[in-house]
Amino acid sequence: MRIVVGVCGGIAAYKVVGVIRTLVLQGHDVHVIPTDEALRFIGAPTLEAISRNPIATDLFDGVAEVKHVALGQSADVILIAPATANTIAKLATGLSDNLLTNSVLASTAPLVIAPAMHTEMWQNPATQHNVATLVDRGAHIVWPESGQLTGSDVGVGRLAEPEVIVDAVTAATGPKDLAGKTVVVTAGGTREPIDPVRFIGNRSSGRQGVALAEAARDRGADVVLIGANLEVPPPIGIEFAPVSTVAELRDAVVSRATGADIIVMAAAVSDYRPVNVAETKMKKDAVGDAVSIDLTANPDILAELGAQQHPRPVLVGFAAETEADADALAALGAGKLERKNADLIAVNRVDEGRGFGAADNEALIVASGGRIVATVDGSKRVVADAILDAALEVQR
Repeated sequence: MRIVVGVCGGIAAYKVVGVIRTLVLQGHDVHVIPTDEALRFIGAPTLEAISRNPIATDLFDGVAEVKHVALGQSADVILIAPATANTIAKLATGLSDNLLTNSVLASTAPLVIAPAMHTEMWQNPATQHNVATLVDRGAHIVWPESGQLTGSDVGVGRLAEPEVIVDAVTAATGPKDLAGKTVVVTAGGTREPIDPVRFIGNRSSGRQGVALAEAARDRGADVVLIGANLEVPPPIGIEFAPVSTVAELRDAVVSRATGADIIVMAAAVSDYRPVNVAETKMKKDAVGDAVSIDLTANPDILAELGAQQHPRPVLVGFAAETEADADALAALGAGKLERKNADLIAVNRVDEGRGFGAADNEALIVASGGRIVATVDGSKRVVADAILDAALEVQR
């Protein structure tokens, strides 16, 4: 592919060198358009050496070649990373005062935007409005992460890691094989209250479910994301239903199951909930050092959906396990698939930095009869696409 990479003026520009290098090593023809401000953070020789092409910077360079139009017209995909609040605002309003924004306006290629800025700038209503506008026009956003920013600041706004950005570029040019379909995804971890300040919960961040929702959206589906206590923002361009408890999750899923083509149950749900919930905070002085909490079983949402008469949506469940042996993992997945009458089970390990809260994931995708249809290891977006691929095969 011919990929145009726009680099804006931010300290995160140094991370884009890794993105460009990976794209080149994958065999793509990469052309870099840095803004003047970007060149104050990273030098032109570095960008030219890594991309193996001369960079383009000035709106009036190559006038005879109509370069300000030709670069955008020739692109198979345009990536902007890091995308500053300033450039995002220009793109949202159609301003074209430099070569990069001119190239975007002149292009019909997919646009991938990886923002990076301080938390306050990212969360500013103006920036959020501009991002929403670009998503409505079909732009693909590589959402910023939470972490160390410039100086001592910590928060949301950190540029996504290079491998995540590369995955997004690949996905943006992928098939729209879910067009016309409705995909329902659950994500996050449920919380069952003990009293007004305590709950029974789990370590799920919701990242895998959000990646599934993004992947389905990018592949053309109408997406409903039912999120339980997400630690990451839901994607723009989908229907989002926030929930907290298993009962709330069950009601939200069942009410949306009719008309769905695929349901992916990626949320980590609590098997039990307290029989009695205290109306006021439980005080240690009152209850003592030893506390017993009576629990009762929660609804089994996956089994309930699996018991529906066909035709029903393709049903994908998750099994978070700590088993180290691959054969044992597959057996656990096959057993759960049979018990729940699901179509697929994604079995993933959640120990030693895997699974919950991590950027990457690894999963065995198990179908009927214990057949392993895919083994996938990589970013959660890569895992998401593998799950959707398998679900489409079941539907066919």
